Amino acid sequence: MAQQPRFSRRNRNQLPPPTSREVWIPAAHPHNHQRKWPSRDRLLLATFFLLLSFGALVAMVSVTLLFFYSDLIMPGARVLEVPLGTMSRREAAVTLAEQLPRREVILVHSQGAWPVTAADLGLALDIDATVGEAHELGRTLPGLMRVAVGNLQIEPQWSLDVAQAAAMLDQIAPQVEEPPVNATIVVEAGQARELPAQPGLTLDRQMTLSYLQQNPEEIMRTGRLPLATQPVAPQVTDVSAFKSEAQRLLSKPVTIAAYDPILDETAEWQIQPSEWQEWLSLVVTPGEPQPFSWTVDEASAQQFLAGGWPWLGKDRYLDSDEVTPAVVEAVTADDPRIEARVYHQPRQHVVRPGESFASIGYNYGIPYPWVQEANPGLENLGVGDVVTIPSADDMLPLPVVPGKRVVVSLGQQRAWVYEQGQLKWEWPASTGISDSPTSPGIFQIQSHEQEAYASNWDLYMPNFMGIYRPVPASNFMNCFHGFPTRDGQSLLWTGDLGRPVTYGCILLSSENAQTLFDWAEDGVVVEVRP
Repeated sequence: MAQQPRFSRRNRNQLPPPTSREVWIPAAHPHNHQRKWPSRDRLLLATFFLLLSFGALVAMVSVTLLFFYSDLIMPGARVLEVPLGTMSRREAAVTLAEQLPRREVILVHSQGAWPVTAADLGLALDIDATVGEAHELGRTLPGLMRVAVGNLQIEPQWSLDVAQAAAMLDQIAPQVEEPPVNATIVVEAGQARELPAQPGLTLDRQMTLSYLQQNPEEIMRTGRLPLATQPVAPQVTDVSAFKSEAQRLLSKPVTIAAYDPILDETAEWQIQPSEWQEWLSLVVTPGEPQPFSWTVDEASAQQFLAGGWPWLGKDRYLDSDEVTPAVVEAVTADDPRIEARVYHQPRQHVVRPGESFASIGYNYGIPYPWVQEANPGLENLGVGDVVTIPSADDMLPLPVVPGKRVVVSLGQQRAWVYEQGQLKWEWPASTGISDSPTSPGIFQIQSHEQEAYASNWDLYMPNFMGIYRPVPASNFMNCFHGFPTRDGQSLLWTGDLGRPVTYGCILLSSENAQTLFDWAEDGVVVEVRP
């Protein structure tokens, strides 16, 4: 086959004349080539596209009509970010009922923040109305317009239980409110210092409720409810005049005069202001006739006083329950001096050879049946046994009458009566015989009877003053009395004064017994010496 000639760019348009053997025809440019569809094919293609478009339109219309007349909510619809799209109205109602009442709302204030739920605040969602509005999207003209602009957020419709909301605010109020602080006086380092008043804060329930009623949608959308508060002014702002009063109180110690009725001695102890100064504070009670008063922290005083009384020794003590109120009162008194009673602890005794309950009780000044009662199960004493000796205060059950004391001597068979430490009377006396002795010890006049009857001995005893029970559980007492009578006629022991003659009582002349009966009230201490 003959090879076609090659042409350069320069002579491409200058083609040689064709030869007699071959004719060269230039190829058509590819961009200028067009394929021609037959008329029948074009008609079929157009018909196909027309049917396809019509089918799509029919399908779209069918789906739209199906959705329009269905129970389903428009896709993308939501209530407070809770998606409801494609849900049925029933499903949407259940979803809202489960989620929105538990939706958190933060109660906000500068004092803090407190999370609660919508239900706690009494906010109830109108579920039917809210679901109905969501269902209208795409079904009504306003709903279509909202869909057109892409607004698929449904604002919930709320109702408020005002009573529930008020109860919730009452519950949270103590955490928000601060009571006002009145001006007062405190004592520091021995100096009275004025503390200025401080305003308080109260929860404005009405304003908060009004905001909640008017803005439930905003509150639920933001999840925040601002709490309205109001300042509360203190009632007392100036107590400067009481600084000098406090300084006066701080200048005096409290003196405790502690009396020991067993030993008949008094010891004094002072509590310095440096020890009690922090107990003192000013109490302000506005509206009272006397709005200012001083108070003492009794708990602090009791803690201090319970620390012990080393100056009394290990066997004696003061009762803090008795002393504390007196000290508290004395701190603010014009005369800061109190009187207190010294008490004795029970003691332990180791039995020595030849000792018995009777001899031990005699030596300690406690009737021996009392010693036996304090040692149950210990019947036959042996050397080395440890015996509990009851406190001598067990024989003084009444408050002690200060300044009066009666002393009786078993050995001398005499009685002395003292008032304010001075001898008032001295009389002869008779005590119990050996078979029924009078016990030594510290006792107390506990009863007065103008005439008592002792059935054991058929004795009528005038001016009877009981001082102790020989046996703890007994209903009779040894006593002071005048000359007794038997059968209501015979006057006994008128010539026996000065020697043991009674069955345990202390005999005085009827005249002296009457004098003592009138002078010694219940509570006067009686000391019976061996």
